[in-house]
Amino acid sequence: MIRFSAVSKRYPGGHEGLSNVSFELENGEMAFLTGHSGAGKSTLLRLVALLERPTRGQILVGGRNVSRLSRWRIPYHRRRVGVVFQDHKLLTDRTVFDNVALPLVVTGYARREIGRRVRAALDQVDLLGRERALPLELSSGEQQRVGIARAVAARPPLLIADEPTGNLDPELSVEIMRLFERFNAVGVTVLVASHDHALIARLGHRVLALSHGQMVPPRLVIGDD
Repeated sequence: MIRFSAVSKRYPGGHEGLSNVSFELENGEMAFLTGHSGAGKSTLLRLVALLERPTRGQILVGGRNVSRLSRWRIPYHRRRVGVVFQDHKLLTDRTVFDNVALPLVVTGYARREIGRRVRAALDQVDLLGRERALPLELSSGEQQRVGIARAVAARPPLLIADEPTGNLDPELSVEIMRLFERFNAVGVTVLVASHDHALIARLGHRVLALSHGQMVPPRLVIGDD
């Protein structure tokens, strides 16, 4: 599903976010991406979603070389990648329903289909009864669930998450990770960036580790935040 081949990302000013990174994530696999703050986790996920372009190397997502996609095809690529953020990025003046529906509206789904997909996504994250609530009426854990529902409403084959439990307590963190496992169980490929090593070890999925922009054996970064 994802293949990086000698990928580097250099930012203006000379900072190298990633350096010669290569790895492969199989279709239907779930894995964690870990490393210290500034290791390159967010950069890697942004490259997968084509929120940024690599400086060098090749990135394949779903068998397609996204490094070479023309600008007009980028929106089509992003429809196949659900993205979950640490800070939710919810619109506080819109209801839960409207927040989850927003990417479907932008994509051009019919109104009836939007309703079906939004309710199905909220049901999957156990928030079907809160669709008319505003985000600020929800707990942090519930807000993150809304963010996950929004990411999966279009039923993308790939789900990526950047520190989705960074602001949650340990119990809620496990609940959120179990949601990702639930989606993975039905065939969605899942890549989650996290520095919560205890949680990663508890769940037992494959671990990809970054240190100073380079891929390293996971044991070299465990315990290094």
